[in-house]
Amino acid sequence: MQNRDKALEIMENMKKVIIGKDEVLEKVLICLLAQGHLLIEDVPGVGKTTMVKALAKSINLSYSRIQFTTDLMPSDITGLSIYNREEGNFVLKKGPIFNQIILADEINRTSPKTQSSLLQAMEEGEVSIEDHTHELKKPFMVLATQNPLEYQGTFPLPEAQLDRFLMRISLGYPTATDEKNIIRNHYKGKKLDGVSPIANEEDILKIQAEVEEIHVDDAILQYIVGIVNTSRSHRDIHLGASPRASIDLYRSAKALAYLKGRDYVIPDDVKMMAPNVLAHRLILSPEARIEGRKVQEVTQDIIKKTYIPVVKAVEN
Repeated sequence: MQNRDKALEIMENMKKVIIGKDEVLEKVLICLLAQGHLLIEDVPGVGKTTMVKALAKSINLSYSRIQFTTDLMPSDITGLSIYNREEGNFVLKKGPIFNQIILADEINRTSPKTQSSLLQAMEEGEVSIEDHTHELKKPFMVLATQNPLEYQGTFPLPEAQLDRFLMRISLGYPTATDEKNIIRNHYKGKKLDGVSPIANEEDILKIQAEVEEIHVDDAILQYIVGIVNTSRSHRDIHLGASPRASIDLYRSAKALAYLKGRDYVIPDDVKMMAPNVLAHRLILSPEARIEGRKVQEVTQDIIKKTYIPVVKAVEN
């Protein structure tokens, strides 16, 4: 865990521009360290784009913002081959997906065909253009935003796309005190001026490798599987979480343990990450929707019904 302090510095750096959202920033960092992708679902104007830019600037990785619209084509994201008359061959014109931090802004405003162009990149870290497959540079992370209250002109993300996101978060509105500080910072023109690169590509890869070495007891694995299995049999759930959800819960719990300074996972790590990892993957039953049940509420019920194991402390 030699590079843990560097990871904490990244979060402190982001706090300079994202005020009063420490828990949210921790989850963004967890997602990065767990080598996952993040879905940010919130109303406009709460700082989603600023947060992603602050992350990219803090870790000094290549960044691109893709504004998803109804006329956006898959080739606008992945790129395409263009014929070069002078040389008599095809030359690849890379799209924005070839960067390392991708802001997919208002992802639900484009067609399912264009949305699906992200699937291969998010799952396999590569892009197929015509007959050739191109590997994307690591670390690679997609942070997508969508407005949950706006339905006109939008295309809901299909289950296959949602399942590629390690977790879903929401910033929410700031408190009155935090909002005053946000106004002051914006008026002074600071915004991202106070954010400087404090880590690089090599640092992030080292941290991600250290996270992979975090110990997970077999009882913790059983706890993860138990939570996911309960989601599949719960009376209010029509479609439960997939095995990919189990893997993502495992990875995110390890990242949280790492940030907390432990080289092993405890049940509370799993319990804390489960709502953000599971909620966007679950589909409520028609009866539950009629009763006015919320997926967040059902997720908490699933966690409560799952037996919490007793794990012995790991001796160093």
